[in-house]
Amino acid sequence: QVQPVESGGGLVQAGGSLRLSCVVSGDDFRSSPLDWYRQTPGKRRELVGHIATNNYTNLVPFAKGRFTISRDNAKNVVYLQMNSLTPDDTAIYYCNTPTGARLGTWGQGTQVTVSS
Repeated sequence: QVQPVESGGGLVQAGGSLRLSCVVSGDDFRSSPLDWYRQTPGKRRELVGHIATNNYTNLVPFAKGRFTISRDNAKNVVYLQMNSLTPDDTAIYYCNTPTGARLGTWGQGTQVTVSS
């Protein structure tokens, strides 16, 4: 199982936007659903949203209306567009396939810090 590689995090002011990217190598990218997660110190990793192979997306309540997930199968990349960020969105963000998550194969993640 290949580790995902996340990027695009950084420091942003409240109300700002960021677009995260995640490269998942492998020939089965097109046939794999993908999930975005986030984690803050002392807390469990939580799901942010999901994109299916047919580009159907589902976001958890705190992300709906602010975040968007998309994928580029030609580049093996999944994106997380985050708008109207708040300090509560500060976390390390990860992406993974369901198989990778089940096997515990995680990338380094990308740090998002939102200042008030």
